[in-house]
Amino acid sequence: MTLVPIDRAESAKWCRKSPRRIRKNALRTAPLLLCYITDRTQLGEDESHRRLKLLEKIKAAVEYEVDYIQVRETDLAIRELESLARDAVHILRQSSTSRTKLLINSRVDVAMSVCADGIHLRSNDISPVDVRKACRAAGNERPPVIGVSCHTGADVAKAAEAGADFAVFGPVFEKKDSPDFIVRGIDRLHSACEYSIPVLALGGVTHENAALCLKAGAKGVAGIRLFQEGDMAETIARL
Repeated sequence: MTLVPIDRAESAKWCRKSPRRIRKNALRTAPLLLCYITDRTQLGEDESHRRLKLLEKIKAAVEYEVDYIQVRETDLAIRELESLARDAVHILRQSSTSRTKLLINSRVDVAMSVCADGIHLRSNDISPVDVRKACRAAGNERPPVIGVSCHTGADVAKAAEAGADFAVFGPVFEKKDSPDFIVRGIDRLHSACEYSIPVLALGGVTHENAALCLKAGAKGVAGIRLFQEGDMAETIARL
């Protein structure tokens, strides 16, 4: 991944985290971590409309204290991604009590530029070690939150050794469009959860099968449709 030049004065502002608070008991009854992965292309054809809808979803995720929001808009040019990410960060910072952390998918430079809370790395991206070095070199004193996509237990072990904060493992129940991805299943999820970092299950996770992921050892669940389809409050309440 090539890093683009960033404004060091801007990156030095790496955002302070808002104070934590206990989740609303009426909404969060299950002890699991939640990660909303964004995909505005599922929210309509018109770009301005789906951008607005995405920001509304992000606002709802913050309101109902989803733990992580992963901005994953891979089709956007860097300036468009940075603009969207800034708006998302602004939404988070408007809530003085939210525990939600905003992660930018893969782009360390964008994450630092907009003062996001951290980065989510693909399995073939640079190492979490290199991410932390880049952040320190840019003058960011607060260490970033780092998640890593993993498809095998070995991937999780590697992420843990490199200092990742959590892993997203999958696809557990559902095969992706690419033939390179095969369904991992509950047994492989269980094996992947034997390492030292929290593992979130991804891929076909629903309200009905989320409990199976927890039973297998996952600390939480991640998804796109899980959070983008339907009402956010109802989704949180059912998990």
